[in-house]
Amino acid sequence: AASIARRLQAPLAELVKIEPKSIGVGQYQHDVDQHRLGRSLQAVVEDAVNAVGVDLNTASAPLLAHVSGLGEALAEAIVAHRDAQGAFASRKDLLKVARLGPRAYEQCAGFLRIRDGAEPLDASAVHPEAYGVARRIVQACGRDIRALMGDTAALRRMRPEEFVDDTFGLPTVRDILAELEKPGRDPRPSFVTATFADGIEEIGDLRPGMLLEGTVTNVAAFGAFVDIGVHQDGLVHVSQLADRFVKDPHEVVKAGDVVKVRVVEVDVPRKRIGLSMRKDGGGREDRAAPKPREDRGARPGKARHTTAPESSGDAGTGALGAALLDAMKRR
Repeated sequence: AASIARRLQAPLAELVKIEPKSIGVGQYQHDVDQHRLGRSLQAVVEDAVNAVGVDLNTASAPLLAHVSGLGEALAEAIVAHRDAQGAFASRKDLLKVARLGPRAYEQCAGFLRIRDGAEPLDASAVHPEAYGVARRIVQACGRDIRALMGDTAALRRMRPEEFVDDTFGLPTVRDILAELEKPGRDPRPSFVTATFADGIEEIGDLRPGMLLEGTVTNVAAFGAFVDIGVHQDGLVHVSQLADRFVKDPHEVVKAGDVVKVRVVEVDVPRKRIGLSMRKDGGGREDRAAPKPREDRGARPGKARHTTAPESSGDAGTGALGAALLDAMKRR
């Protein structure tokens, strides 16, 4: 339970303890050069750690080892110093760590955070070398730095060009302003989830015509499967994805999308749920599909007939089998 809680609080801090190749990055990962694969995966982990930043007073040695400018030896030295001397009060205290010199400090300081320290900027991604620029911005606003950090309206009134000097150019000043707007921001995108309808928990609770919200779980050539909260994904056939003809379902939806669907058909014994995303009400008929081309090989006055295989009625075919049979009938 404690491990699960730590993964929810700081997933990156826990994942870095795992060898990247052990996570599984594809079925062909053993067919490529393992040394090159390891280096590539390690670079991705380092980029992620440096983009997120690390809390200097809580990070483990495996996590600190991925910070730019540090390695396993310096990471262990930082943890040992912290255990012996207590929490770091400022980024400058890093220079007291054994074997951590000015060059390593210059590379790693901007990626290490100190929460509730004496220097508010130590909790941001602003590098100590750029503190002077940040203080000039604060002085121009005439506000206390703690009150200014996070005040988007006040910071966006500032003109970045006024704070450019011989050392820091316009891109750096803009980055500093962006960081002051959202200090210590979580770089991960917002996670959007579907809101399942109250009282709809089993397939038997569904009725044709219901409007529901769901999450796309998989996209195939014949349509998309959507989780609507009843432990059985429903199928939006390709003909029901839009009010127009859709050749490839990937043009309309992708896995993870939150969509609005209408229940078209419910088959409880066979656990099949037919859904529609069409605004015109949907249904089994494919009104958006083009008309079949006439068979030029048939004799005038006679149409060539094709026989589609009949459904065997097997209850185990599921939504996938139903979609395939439906597609064959339309040919």
